[in-house]
Parts: sequence; structure tokens; C-alpha cells
Amino acid sequence: MTREPSDRLKTAAWLREAELVRVFDVLAGTGATSRVVGGAVRNTLLGLAVDDIDIATTATPQQVLDAATRANLGAFATGLQHGTVTLVATGHHYEVTTLRKDVATDGRHATVAFTDDWHADASRRDFTVNALYCDPDGTLFDPLGGVADFAPVRIRFIGDARARIREDYLRILRFFRFSARYGDGAVDAEGLAACGAERDGLKRVSAERIRTEFLKLLATRRAAEMCRTLQAHGFLVALLGMAPSTSRLGRLIDIETSSGRPADPVLRLAGLTMTPGSDAERLAQRLRLSNVERGRLQTIAADLAQFRALPSDSTAKKVIYQRGEAVFRDLLLVAWAASNVATDDAGWRRCLAIADTWTRPVLPVNGRDVLALGVPGGALVGRLLDEIETWWINRDFVPDRQACLDELAHRAHA
Repeated sequence: MTREPSDRLKTAAWLREAELVRVFDVLAGTGATSRVVGGAVRNTLLGLAVDDIDIATTATPQQVLDAATRANLGAFATGLQHGTVTLVATGHHYEVTTLRKDVATDGRHATVAFTDDWHADASRRDFTVNALYCDPDGTLFDPLGGVADFAPVRIRFIGDARARIREDYLRILRFFRFSARYGDGAVDAEGLAACGAERDGLKRVSAERIRTEFLKLLATRRAAEMCRTLQAHGFLVALLGMAPSTSRLGRLIDIETSSGRPADPVLRLAGLTMTPGSDAERLAQRLRLSNVERGRLQTIAADLAQFRALPSDSTAKKVIYQRGEAVFRDLLLVAWAASNVATDDAGWRRCLAIADTWTRPVLPVNGRDVLALGVPGGALVGRLLDEIETWWINRDFVPDRQACLDELAHRAHA
């Protein structure tokens, strides 16, 4: 095992947080060795933000639970069969997992045995850039030489790529997602070949897991490029069950970037798959999308045709008023991506800005105003209000309260 210092780890602010220091102190009380593992180490070395902090330890799960109880730390056996205990210190959650080695795998689940062998624990992980550990003082432990894959960043399976994939077939999508999120240049040829050889294994992975992984991929900086790779090697149609458009996805990402908008994976999925009349329900069922995600795709497929050309300001405001800003943005962005217009076009950008700057007005009259005219209650009140609202919308929301009252009186007494 190599032992290398890292200035970024040595100075990482998250490593000095009081909650993490306390957790390490509690684990040290068991006599075990404990180290941060995986994403936090990888992201720190790459100069990226750290979201979650996972800890590997030679302590057994029961030792971790007992030590936490003695120290009055929150402790939950969140994955005890795999050696994982979640510790909670002042609201901060840390997954603490005993070192493991695989005893048996079936492509979805693994039977593990606990060990104190750091090399064995590292060897069961997926990619070399994830098999990294660091001590509480920031000393880097790199048992498999993963740091060598950081300049440039290469996403490589550990050991035999096909063997790693057979342990969990979702690693096929993780390979592409990690390559899109962290990798530089073309994907690793050996990994790509292994994914192709084991592609049928994805049929054994639940739709829910595929959905989560694919949406994460769509949120990455190189999502369009990686989807082109997936398409070129026969993965994309098999995943989606429909013919995608990676060029439209690429344009949508360019529009997001030039407009300063954050990555929206569900919108990117729509850009990749939805055209007027597309079967959004079929895709939603295939990927087990949530009701909200399904609704967004259905709306885009159903209403996209009305935005075949750049809408006028009047049309934009009408859609925003009737459907809301979020629906308008979805429709406009996907329509823009499907057009032949430049992705930094001033006209489309100005139209998009209407949703951000225009304040949705309120109809100046209400049901009480209708009743005040002597109209009997019931369905007639609602019908007259609907008529006035349509009249007001078609006049670009300009008529004020008095003008609306006059028109209402005219219609009520007609």
C-alpha cells in the first residue's frame, strides 16, 4: 500500500469539522483504524465540492454501534448486512462501513465478509478513483494506485472490468456517468469493451436504479457527449425504448449554459426524447419516473407543437398566465433546442427572460362583482368570469378594473 501526502487533503476544511473529528475520536476508542473513503477523497483531490463523507473502518458494526451509544451519538443500522452504520453528530450524517470482501455476487446484490484487509476492501470497489482513503490528518492511502488516473482523469474499472460489472450490472451506467462527470477525453477503451460485452446484464437491474443513474448522467457536464457514446454503442435505444436525439440534447445543454441556467436532468431527458406527440407515458413507465417527472414530459409532448416558431410576447405571457412559468420555460427551451436557431439567439433569450421578469397579473374582477350586478348565483357566475378573463387575456391583460366591470355589466345584461 502506498502512502502519499496530499496538500488538498491536508488543508481540506471538511476534514477539520468538529462533527467529523468527534466521529473519528469515537471510532478510535474501539482500537480500530478508520479512514474517509471514496467520493470525499476523490472530489478533494480534483478540487471539487464534497457532499457526503463516508468512512471505512476495521471496527465491526457492533463495535461501532456500542461506541456510538457510549458517546451519545445517534446510530442507525442502515445496512447492517453489508456492515454499514450511520452515525449522526449534531445533525451531520456519516456512513461508517466495516472493511469488506465479496463472498458471492449475482449482478445485483453481494454477500460480504468483514475483513481488516484494506487492499481487499479497495479491490471490491468499482473504479480506481473511488478506491482512495485518507486518515483523519489528511494522509492519503492509495492501495491500488488510483491517483495515477487523475492527470488526466480516467475512469477505469478495478482489476478485471467484466468481473467488476458482473458484481453489479448497474456499474455499466456508472462507468458512463463517472466518465461524463469526472473523466477527460474519450472513455477508457477496456471499460467500454467490457460494458458492451456485459450489456445484457442491465436487464437484471431494476428500472428504479436505472432511472436514478441515468438522470445523474444527464446532469453531468459531458452528458450530450456521453449520450452520443451510448448511442453509438447501442445502449441508448435499449435503455429508453425510443429513438433519441443527442443533437437536440447537445443544443439544449448549450442553451442552458449560455443562459446561465443550472443543469436540469428531467428537462434534458425531455430534450433527448420528446417531440410533439411523443409517448411520454411509455417512457415514464419504462424508467419508473415520478408523477412530477411524468407530468413534465407529458406536457412537453402534448404542447410542444405550439412553439414551432418563436412565440410573440403576447403568446408567451398568455402561456405563462394560463400554465405557469415552469411549464412555459420547459416548452420554450425544448422548442428552442429543436429549432435551427443559434443557441445564443437574442430573440429566444429575450422570450425566455419574460418568465423571469414578468409578474403574472390578477384578474381585476371576481365573483362578488358578478353578483353585485344582480346575476343569480350558480354556474352563470363562473361562465361570466371565464368570458371576462378570456376577453382580458386576449387584450394582453391591459383592461383595468373599471374596463372589466363595464364589459362584465354589458355581458351580464345582454
